Amino acid sequence: MVDEIQKRLLEEVAGLHEMPEGAYNIRANGKMASRNTTANIDILSKENGSGIDVRIKAGTKNESVHIPVVLSESGLKEVVNNDFYIGDDCEVTIVAGCGIDNCGVQDAQHDGIHRFYIGKNSKIKYVEKHYGSGDGKGKRIMNPGTEVHMEEGSVLEMEMVQIKGVDSTIRTTTADLEQGAKLLIRERLMTHGEQTAVSVYEVNLNGESANADVVSRSVAKDASYQKFDAKIVGNISCHGHAECDAIIMGNAKVLAVPQLEANHVDAALIHEAAIGKIAGEQIVKLMTLGLTEEEAEEQIINGFLK
Repeated sequence: MVDEIQKRLLEEVAGLHEMPEGAYNIRANGKMASRNTTANIDILSKENGSGIDVRIKAGTKNESVHIPVVLSESGLKEVVNNDFYIGDDCEVTIVAGCGIDNCGVQDAQHDGIHRFYIGKNSKIKYVEKHYGSGDGKGKRIMNPGTEVHMEEGSVLEMEMVQIKGVDSTIRTTTADLEQGAKLLIRERLMTHGEQTAVSVYEVNLNGESANADVVSRSVAKDASYQKFDAKIVGNISCHGHAECDAIIMGNAKVLAVPQLEANHVDAALIHEAAIGKIAGEQIVKLMTLGLTEEEAEEQIINGFLK
């Protein structure tokens, strides 16, 4: 079972106040803490112990899978490989995420590699949240990797959130889409202090009428550093859109790297990027309503990252 610190982390990264309904696999300090399967969703440990296989039967509707990871042991470093095999005509929500509470002097690190094989006409929502806490000098490091394979007519909505406490992260996402598949990615990110965050996306639109929409909203504070690197490749008649909107504060640095590759005359690809500070008139307007300058900034940031 999980302890009180781990329960708090689970609440932050997966919204869990108690054990969820449906299928779940909770990993704590490198070991399975709790698991439940259903008639339609099976979870199996890999033989080498490095992760799990999640198998979702064709036609599964209105079910969920929770697979959060929590670390509260300073010095623990792990690499976990999780594979999701999703049948045709499914409608399922998958909630992942990692929380690290590091009160020690050694670094704690979790690298989670997730591979999705999504069947025809399935609709999947995937939520991944990262959170760090603890007053130790050891760093909280998370390097998630996501690999997506989408069959004809499938839809995947990805919500990627990192708002607090992660010292270093490199997020790498690759996807290939077949005919009529649709991928929606919404990233929300905030860094502060000397934190670094790198987001790399590569989407290959291989099937007729495939569609990808990748949008990142981020706030970089203090002396932190962010890099957003998005590449969309159109290999046939398709539509791709990537967008990066960033607020920069203090001595932070933000780098946006757009890449569009059209390999077909009917590939329609668009990239947008905007980086700037909070407009002074926005702060003044809120201060006239009774907020301090700090409260006004916080209000603007919270609204921007919603």
